[in-house]
Amino acid sequence: MYNIEEYDNEKTKVLKYALYKKRTIREIKTKFRSVINEEMLEDILLELEENGYIGDEEYIKKAVHEYMALKNLSIKELKYKLSSKGIQNSLIEDYISRNTEELEEYERKSAENIAIKRAVNMDENDIKMYLIKKGYKEENIKEAIEKIEE
Repeated sequence: MYNIEEYDNEKTKVLKYALYKKRTIREIKTKFRSVINEEMLEDILLELEENGYIGDEEYIKKAVHEYMALKNLSIKELKYKLSSKGIQNSLIEDYISRNTEELEEYERKSAENIAIKRAVNMDENDIKMYLIKKGYKEENIKEAIEKIEE
């Protein structure tokens, strides 16, 4: 077991790390696995999650909104980026199914933005292949190509 003072000190370190930048639970575990007793770390993470300081669902929401504001990504790329952070696929799929309409619109606009940018030095076929490789859906690619033809 461990004493309260030691627990509070370690919890403070974990909390500072978690609040400095949004992080997944796996990222926090990886950082502190070798420094903090495993049982204590699990207790700290549980407490911080219960109090709303950390949580993968909240991380997904914030990360997706940040990606949507700053990048042009397909839904497939969003899934990949989130799963690479150690988030369970079931949580990612739940978020996507709850926000399908918004994400579809985002993907459509992203495909259009990429197509418009690439139209300067790529032909239609190359743009299609690029978007397919990036994981965009066929109907969104079609719409994006139609936009640059206008």
